[in-house]
Amino acid sequence: MSRARLIVSMSVSVDGFITDREGEFGWTAPSEELFRFHLEEVGALGGYLLGRRLYETMLPWETDPSMRATALGAAFSDVWCALPKVVFSRTLDRVEGNARLAEASLAEEVAAALEASDDVSIGGAELAAQAIASGLVDELRMFRFPVVVGGGTPYLPPVTDQVRLDLLETRTFAPGVAYERYGRASDEATA
Repeated sequence: MSRARLIVSMSVSVDGFITDREGEFGWTAPSEELFRFHLEEVGALGGYLLGRRLYETMLPWETDPSMRATALGAAFSDVWCALPKVVFSRTLDRVEGNARLAEASLAEEVAAALEASDDVSIGGAELAAQAIASGLVDELRMFRFPVVVGGGTPYLPPVTDQVRLDLLETRTFAPGVAYERYGRASDEATA
């Protein structure tokens, strides 16, 4: 049995940004095919670690009945509601739904989540960047949208050491979204 992995999965522009200069990401609206893929991806997770802004962005999937207006929306809402979540925030004193506030360091919360479940995803630009920079991430999943935004929040943070990756999978979704899945290269492959 393989060990659980920490995954960063986000939409990204061709020039490497997850939001544009105004902090917007409307250009990442998924097609139905891509939404179904996200549903499958999230449904396979055992937990999710997220920052405050991503938590607030995703909270309507747990609290807003209108998110269930379609069969696909209802299916995603069910999967999201069932998923245990740990929220990292310096400003929130409570969270709703199937979530709790982080009580330990990022490394300790990651270790606990991976020990307790299947694969775990981590999201939110700052939180994911901290995990990547700390060498905690096992897999990067990029949904590269065919747009150049010219600046904004980068998908990858600056790192001090080279991180070797293996390309594990590619796939294309309409309208021209390229999915790239990378895993951390094994030590034998980098020696």
